[in-house]
Amino acid sequence: MSIKSLFVTSIACIFLVAASAFARTPSPEGAQVYIIAPLDGETVTSPVTVRFGLKGMGVAPAGIDKPNTGHHHLLIDVADDPAFDKALPADANHKHFGGGQTETTIDLAPGKHTLRLIMADKSHIPHDPVVISSQITILVK
Repeated sequence: MSIKSLFVTSIACIFLVAASAFARTPSPEGAQVYIIAPLDGETVTSPVTVRFGLKGMGVAPAGIDKPNTGHHHLLIDVADDPAFDKALPADANHKHFGGGQTETTIDLAPGKHTLRLIMADKSHIPHDPVVISSQITILVK
């Protein structure tokens, strides 16, 4: 193989690896994520226990590459959908559950709050198609 052919082959391999590193993980057909508790419209006291529901796929910790699995992210008071082609942010409004947790207890100030779940792959990138719950609204006393 000539040096030029070797170089071209090496560059092509680098592009293939880079493209696959950023490809979104497919979600199983019909997969659904939802909030079991609290219920939409419920009045609660803080701290609030949020229980996650999942149908049609499994839960695996972040970093684990297993087909048809992902881990939960809780969106708190997030008005717009996050970017589906990038790792989800980790901040006060975007909680990661990379250990495979299926519930959490959060402190919320009194007032109205919105909650939504989204599944993400081993790299915190939402699946394709995205597996995201309906938004619920709760009132914290």
